[in-house]
Amino acid sequence: MTKKEKVEFVINTLNELYPSIPIPLDHKDSYTLLVAVLLSAQSTDVRVNQITPLLFERADNPYDMMRLSVEEIRDIIKPVGLSPMKAKGIHGLSRMIVEQHNGEVPASFEALEQMPAVGHKTASVVMSQAFGVPAFPVDTHIHRLMYRWNLSNGKNVVQTEKDAKRIFPRERWNDLHLQIIWYGRDYSPARGWDLEKDIITKTIGRKTVLKEYEKMKMKSKAKSKATRKNK
Repeated sequence: MTKKEKVEFVINTLNELYPSIPIPLDHKDSYTLLVAVLLSAQSTDVRVNQITPLLFERADNPYDMMRLSVEEIRDIIKPVGLSPMKAKGIHGLSRMIVEQHNGEVPASFEALEQMPAVGHKTASVVMSQAFGVPAFPVDTHIHRLMYRWNLSNGKNVVQTEKDAKRIFPRERWNDLHLQIIWYGRDYSPARGWDLEKDIITKTIGRKTVLKEYEKMKMKSKAKSKATRKNK
């Protein structure tokens, strides 16, 4: 396959598997999405979705969040990890939204990235999912799959984002980044990976990745055989 054919194969396969694309983090508006994305750093979406209802019951807008102390926020969000930094970030960005943006989350990469604890990825998710601005936030799933599919060299997430934006049509970015995340979770995880179920990697995967997978399977079979023999 040519690079163009590979890209078309990825897009078509993902569209078949995920014709409607749920957003992983539960939220009701741009502010609650921003907070949820911030909380998701080095945590799982499942864990975040368990905690945000408790937090948003106390404060689901920047005005109410400002009135909570950093310690109160931290106590609520402690299960998601990195709670001291995240609590300060949530409190600080809420104050900034009220004082500098009239209580509204700004629809600007620059303004979002100036907020405490908001990096490029968080800003990209909010711009994409809350405001519909084309963006391609790269998480661990996208980074892993772009490498497995030989569409990026896996050097770092910055390079992976550049490669994704270069090879995929701009009008598809917002759907694709979500579809790839779901595909990574469902068919091409980091652990417990079954290549037979992973049609995209099986079809266009990087040769070294496929060889490494086969080696791993052979070792696993040999180990199982030896275990049975010893019994």
